[in-house]
Amino acid sequence: MEGLHWIAANWVTALNAVGVIGGLFFTASSFRSDAKTRRVANLLTITRNHRDIWADFYRRPELARVLDSAADVGKRPVAREEEIFVNLVILHLSSVFHALKDELVINQEGLRRDVWWFFSLPIPQSVWERAKVLQNDAFVAFVEKCRNWK
Repeated sequence: MEGLHWIAANWVTALNAVGVIGGLFFTASSFRSDAKTRRVANLLTITRNHRDIWADFYRRPELARVLDSAADVGKRPVAREEEIFVNLVILHLSSVFHALKDELVINQEGLRRDVWWFFSLPIPQSVWERAKVLQNDAFVAFVEKCRNWK
């Protein structure tokens, strides 16, 4: 009976409290939904950038050696165009790494395997060895861990 008396005397305060708590739950739900939407939008942007890089690769036959597992960089050094292409892939991967680290995109299944495969090729491996000194330490550690994945 005492609780009903308090509610009757303080119904405005109780209603305000319920409204504030409801508003907080709505805001939290809205933030969660916005974060998911942003992560999907970021993933679509990354996918578009990835497609653009690799579309350039397929339009330029002089880059075919980049994916050749039998390329001998001792006999025929990495060409400037090949180095530029691999550096673009490295920059793109760095962006993806940092976006993943900051939870700005949805986690990419198979990314480590893909990095392992790409940097096991002679030309990307050669370019990486020269370029890694210019990269962020955390990113270098990620790529090196991927390279030693198997």
